Amino acid sequence: MTSGTSATTFSPNKPCTRAEIVTFLWRANGEPEPTSTVNPFQDVKAGDYCYKAVLWAKEKGVTSGTDATHFSPGVTCTRGQAVTFLWNANGKPAVSGASSRFSNVKSGQYYTQAVEWAVGKGVTSGTSPTTFSPGQQCTRGQIMTFLYRANG
Repeated sequence: MTSGTSATTFSPNKPCTRAEIVTFLWRANGEPEPTSTVNPFQDVKAGDYCYKAVLWAKEKGVTSGTDATHFSPGVTCTRGQAVTFLWNANGKPAVSGASSRFSNVKSGQYYTQAVEWAVGKGVTSGTSPTTFSPGQQCTRGQIMTFLYRANG
């Protein structure tokens, strides 16, 4: 899924960008060719390393971008975004009894069901017994751990 940030380093504590997580997901799915060449995002160009991954992710409903014309590839991915990408990539499985044990995951947020799915599947247990911290930046190490657990 990744070759690291250099030939000898992975940089697990480095913040993970939205482009990186979508590229990791795309690679984990076998680097499928997107069926569409229509790119709705002004901030993702054909020569970018994440180009095919972002087109695939948009096409598969993994992401809709940060708005209709932007993906924000260089922006650090939050914990809420990360579990939402994973949940979407797994087909948005139904979550039974989605009543969050986390005080900072409110009903009706874009990530609420994704957090409940991730906890139920063992992808994450939160940042404490009572918090998930959906707005906290996700590191490369955390993202790879989430991916490993989600696909394991």
